[in-house]
Amino acid sequence: MLIIILYIFIFIVAVQILYYLGIFSKFAFAKTQQTTPNTLPISVIVCAKNEQENIVRFIPLLAEQNYSNFEIVLIDDASSDNTLAIFEEFEKQYSNIRLVKVQNNEAFWGNKKYALTLGIKAAKKEYLLFTDADCYPTSKDWITAMSAQFTAQKTIVLGYGKYEKINNSFLNKIIRFETLLTAIQYFSWAKAGHPYMGVGRNLAYKKEEFFNVNGFIDHMRVRSGDDDLFINQAANSKNTTIAYTPESITLSKPKTTYKDWLIQKRRHIATANYYKKFDKFQLGLFYFSQLTFLILSIVLLAIQFEWIVVLLLIGFRYLITWLVIGFSAGKLKEKDVVYWYPVIEIVLIFTQINIFVTNIFSKPIHWK
Repeated sequence: MLIIILYIFIFIVAVQILYYLGIFSKFAFAKTQQTTPNTLPISVIVCAKNEQENIVRFIPLLAEQNYSNFEIVLIDDASSDNTLAIFEEFEKQYSNIRLVKVQNNEAFWGNKKYALTLGIKAAKKEYLLFTDADCYPTSKDWITAMSAQFTAQKTIVLGYGKYEKINNSFLNKIIRFETLLTAIQYFSWAKAGHPYMGVGRNLAYKKEEFFNVNGFIDHMRVRSGDDDLFINQAANSKNTTIAYTPESITLSKPKTTYKDWLIQKRRHIATANYYKKFDKFQLGLFYFSQLTFLILSIVLLAIQFEWIVVLLLIGFRYLITWLVIGFSAGKLKEKDVVYWYPVIEIVLIFTQINIFVTNIFSKPIHWK
């Protein structure tokens, strides 16, 4: 019986190594990305619902981008605060801002995808660049960096949306590490020719890609997924690329309580249930192998069965994963969270279990 457990452990380690060296290394060890500025017509789209504090700070940062051919489409999704009034002032202040006012209706009450659809249709430019109302670019060359990745064939660009660093906060390290690991996954699979998701905090695509799949119609009733479900449907090996230069990154305000972050993650994981079968399989296998690796490591070390072999396998696995995550973190300017990797990984494994069980018994809360 013990030898069977050992063989299973060896297989699980092999699965983990396959993920990290076979897939995730494609991003970790990729060459430094080069950007060739262009002047493609870009519509920056921001959808906001009750975001008055954030938009006052962040919309001017978008309006002041160093790019010659862009507009900003501001979508007010039936806000009950002063969001619309602030947007109207910005529209007067900046000539390249276009305002879309969304009213709640019975068919699409509180549906962000409906609001985004109206904004996309109102956009006058051929290429669309999305970010959230609580996000802001890390440089004035964000539009340049993202648009530079477009080519005649590559009409979808996946970017990285990181979270602000909060000193002396272990929760913040967990949030940022989880965001980093997610980016490693979707960047690497995109480089492997199988893109499966992107994040609305930093995402770009040609408008025709939206209409090619009839927009969000196939998952309009799923309250979340305007970013990852759209990419899961529209992206493929020929039309998708990634952007990871320092100038292409956006920043967001992170959650500051474990409860709020858990609610956010419950939404994300619930949405993944609508991915294509292979994508659900590969994500499920990855997290299952993480959990199984942890459990079998503890069991085999506790009973000291072939403990030298077990320690060597554990050490080899951590060496490979730490290298891949470390090189990836360097590209995305997240090196400080890597030092906590083994501890954070354990926290995330049990968080995944918590979310999985909780989502079975109750539905997560979606768009405001």
